[in-house]
Amino acid sequence: MRRVEPRPAPSLANIIDRLTVPGELYRPLRDGKLECYACGHRCVIFPEKRGICKVRVNERGALRVPWGYVAALQCDPTEKKPFTHVLPGSHTLTFGMLGCDYACVFCHNWLTSQALRDPAAGVQPTEVTPRTLIDLARRHGAALVGSSYNEPLITSEWAVAVFQEAKAAGLRTCYVSNGNATPEVLDYLRPWTDCYKVDLKAMTQRNYRALGGVLQQVLETIRMVYKRGFWLEVVTLVIPGWNDSADELRAAAEFIASVSPFIPWHVSAFHKDYHMTDPDDTGPETLRRAARIGEAAGLKYVYAGNLPGRVGRYEHTWCHHCGALLVERSGYFILQNRLAPGGRCPECGTAIPGIWQ
Repeated sequence: MRRVEPRPAPSLANIIDRLTVPGELYRPLRDGKLECYACGHRCVIFPEKRGICKVRVNERGALRVPWGYVAALQCDPTEKKPFTHVLPGSHTLTFGMLGCDYACVFCHNWLTSQALRDPAAGVQPTEVTPRTLIDLARRHGAALVGSSYNEPLITSEWAVAVFQEAKAAGLRTCYVSNGNATPEVLDYLRPWTDCYKVDLKAMTQRNYRALGGVLQQVLETIRMVYKRGFWLEVVTLVIPGWNDSADELRAAAEFIASVSPFIPWHVSAFHKDYHMTDPDDTGPETLRRAARIGEAAGLKYVYAGNLPGRVGRYEHTWCHHCGALLVERSGYFILQNRLAPGGRCPECGTAIPGIWQ
């Protein structure tokens, strides 16, 4: 009897290439090339080649984009995203796909984000429909649906399909992004996306170059997101010896304040992960120092994250007008929410910026 050799298992690239649909965020060029504008790299992709993200593909002159799967799925406290001025105490059904337009050496989600770039990375995708995700959100009592875990900009067509179902079900929606956006993708997202978190990773182009990004592009994204009316919060992961100097933290805070002093700024603790294992983990005093720098720069809402119970007043929300305690937290848990109806201070009646109901 002739022996039948087993067929080799399909590669991860083959699997995710199958889970694609025609894209929308691109324009055709000559000779079968195309320009993708889902992210700020604006890749010019040659026929049968991939963009920097590795998951947007030029197939015979047309763009194919990820669709119909998740590689990460979790129902998290909304404070974990982090959004502290969005429905305190609520939960967000958060989904992620594969791929990223950056290559951060300290990435906490590298198993999904660095798929097809790092042989050690990659998670088998699970096929799903937008309706199934929204049914899960409602079953778990989530008030929001969010795209995260990889870079959501590069899978924006899928996110919009999910968000359309979410909005029809009365849910809020959010992006957790590195901020490497374009005007075109933000205009595409805005009708379906309520909240947008930007990672402002550093304030030097040298550091951004090491990650595969451009600082000015992220700064412009922050301006564009705010101008378009998304609810915006900004996060800086404070890494000892890399971006924690007083000058760099002050530059970040002053830039955010120049856009609006009411944008919440989160300074979060680094812990050793992926390829960055040399710096010490960030301690609470470093975060408190960064938060004080933010306050001195004029920011009204500064938070210190990832070290619950160790950063003092910087876990909580305080009225920018009278200083009253509004929301008391321990980590991701709400201990007390004193906000009056409409998101107002119960002591002085000042309207507090955010999404509260």
